[in-house]
Amino acid sequence: MKARDILPLALLLGALALTPLFASNLLLNFLVSALIIALGAQGWNLLGGYGGQLSFGHAALFGTGAYATAILQTTFGVNAWVGFACGIALAALTGWMIGFLSFRARLRGSYFALVTLAFAEVLRILANAAGFTGGAAGLLIKLEPSFANFQFASRAGMLWVVLACILGVSLLTLWIDRGRFGAQLVAVRENEDAARALGVDVLATKLRAIALSGAITGAAGGLYAQNFLYLDANIAYGTWISVEVLIAAIVGGLGTVLGPVVGALALHGVGEVTKGLLGWMTGVDLMLFGVILIAAVAFVPAGLVGALRRLRMRRATP
Repeated sequence: MKARDILPLALLLGALALTPLFASNLLLNFLVSALIIALGAQGWNLLGGYGGQLSFGHAALFGTGAYATAILQTTFGVNAWVGFACGIALAALTGWMIGFLSFRARLRGSYFALVTLAFAEVLRILANAAGFTGGAAGLLIKLEPSFANFQFASRAGMLWVVLACILGVSLLTLWIDRGRFGAQLVAVRENEDAARALGVDVLATKLRAIALSGAITGAAGGLYAQNFLYLDANIAYGTWISVEVLIAAIVGGLGTVLGPVVGALALHGVGEVTKGLLGWMTGVDLMLFGVILIAAVAFVPAGLVGALRRLRMRRATP
């Protein structure tokens, strides 16, 4: 990843960090929600975009991070920041376990995708029935605004925390992209057998990728819990989050650092406008996301970031 590719990301995140100076709470609420999805999409992109392991069930990781963050606070009285860190660790462990069971069995492609979807659905059913998760009634985190409680009186506070997480994950992804692990991920994505023949430990590489992906997606879940202060099984482990992070990464640009952020902002914007205009139609946003995914794969396979890069190269060519 070259310096000229980092500049657009820095400019975008810098501009978003300045929005509280002039934006309304409505816009800030939109940005926080969209950027939480962007963080989850970055987690999905590390596994799916760089590693080629397409997951349909990242809700399993998102929900684990969200529930761990909430339960540790409401049931055990653990500090919210500590709960957030534990949620990230537990989501990473969950990702590793899913990967270990799947990759040890040599599952790949659509088989791996269906297994991840099954894990997410099983966890949703368990969370809906278990008492410590609040069951169908869900969990409510007590409103106590303060930095120590990971709650902010101003929407700017949460926005800056989410942006800091995105920046940290972006730098981590850049480091991976330029290092040995990134090369191993790409080799596994392109041809597992060839990568194995070249000495790459395919199982270890994929396990590291899904654990890191789980940690990042779990962080998005923890931020969601702290932002909305409420969870239930259909929110935490619902198909909506698996769909949104997957489509955001693809529409923005697979295997890029900026793509998931751009894709999430665009996708969330389209979804909010659609729900505002056609809110009486249940699930209309998900139907539209499906149309956008088909259009992106057919006409912009490299995503929005890839299309912009090609356009910039054409203009630079004499």
